[in-house]
Amino acid sequence: MCYNTSMLKHFRLSPTHIIILSFLGVILIGSVFLALPFSSASGNAVPYLDALFTATTATCVTGLVTLPTATTWSVFGQIVILLLIQIGGLGLITITTGITLVFHRKLKIKDSHLIQEAFNLNTFSNLISFVKKVLLGTLIVECAGALFYLPVFLPKFGAKGIWIAFFNAVSAFCNAGIDIIGLNSLCDYATNPLCNAVTCALIVLGGLGYIVWWDILRVFKTGKRKYFQRLTLHSKIVLSATAILIFGGALLLFLFEYQNPLTLQNYSLFDKIQIALFQSITTRTAGFASLPQENLTNASALVCMLLMFIGGSPAGTAGGVKTVTFVALVATAFSTLRNQSEVSLFGRSLSPQTVKKAVAVLLTSFSILFISTLCLCIAIDVPLIDALYETVSATATVGLSRNVTPFLNEWGKCIIIITMYAGRVGPISLAASFYVKAENTNAVQNPVEEISVG
Repeated sequence: MCYNTSMLKHFRLSPTHIIILSFLGVILIGSVFLALPFSSASGNAVPYLDALFTATTATCVTGLVTLPTATTWSVFGQIVILLLIQIGGLGLITITTGITLVFHRKLKIKDSHLIQEAFNLNTFSNLISFVKKVLLGTLIVECAGALFYLPVFLPKFGAKGIWIAFFNAVSAFCNAGIDIIGLNSLCDYATNPLCNAVTCALIVLGGLGYIVWWDILRVFKTGKRKYFQRLTLHSKIVLSATAILIFGGALLLFLFEYQNPLTLQNYSLFDKIQIALFQSITTRTAGFASLPQENLTNASALVCMLLMFIGGSPAGTAGGVKTVTFVALVATAFSTLRNQSEVSLFGRSLSPQTVKKAVAVLLTSFSILFISTLCLCIAIDVPLIDALYETVSATATVGLSRNVTPFLNEWGKCIIIITMYAGRVGPISLAASFYVKAENTNAVQNPVEEISVG
């Protein structure tokens, strides 16, 4: 039998398709393991849809759960969930590349393409060194986080506190928001400064992105002053936006919840500040809760949804449309209002391609959000703000819920599963596709014609 070689080339998977399918493959394999009887604490297999939901939320580092993680899953099930979180945070491509390097094998050109697109890198140079530093840096930060957690969890849980500390450290760094502490997440530790500090540090480090890590280390190694000025434009945008969003969000939440008897009213001033700061940071795609989200005022809920939608920064473990995307769009709007020909930040101009990419990522995420919210409102009967909070959390892979997730029906669970997956791989695949050189199939330019906008 003869085959058409052109048809075979047509069905060849691109690096972007491989990244998308790798997430799907990990989810399906994880769901099978979680559906086994010995993954359950009771010894009875959980319904497959709940196993699939848990595998999806872990791999997509979201944190929404239909079943309590601490009481539903056995140690084996918790190990499976932790592995899915780690794979989801770093990416299967990164982990398999690391395994390849351990066995001293050389990377193929296709592997280099996959790494470049998985982290949205602009260059092929030093990819092996980049992967090694990512894996080593992740290991160091997660182990350090677990050690700092020990004084918090050891006194209460004994030897089990070691496992809880390690699980929490990995989950926090990967911005997953899944914990095995109990039914109240971190609400019982809302006023514990050490727990708050460690969790916030891990979330922020994971959300900054590896590119910023290495850039900061590069600048400090020079030993010269004016550190911020010597950073790349990417790092300047990430650090500035992160600081503004964290402290600006904390200030608004502090003001909106100050007199709320269901949240901050009965706490001391210091505790109010640390709880508001924690809430602002955890909404940046982490998903740990130190306050019942359903008790927040509507104003605070809107602030949290904006923070969730923006999310963390590129080339890290966080989700959302990313800080750089948001800043690029804001800068574009201001330059348009000022009738400027270029979009400038920190004395540098953004390329038109960057602006187009930011618009496309925002539109993709908003489309996922709108469709999922509409479907969820059809599937279940909940207030609009609760449904929107749920879908923003799923789209941005955050994991905070206004007590909606545990009561989802089958259709609701399917909608959130698809939303979490689309929210995780949609912007990633779209961003990666911008680094693929388009073929020049149309050499003739179409005539330009003005339209009315606004």
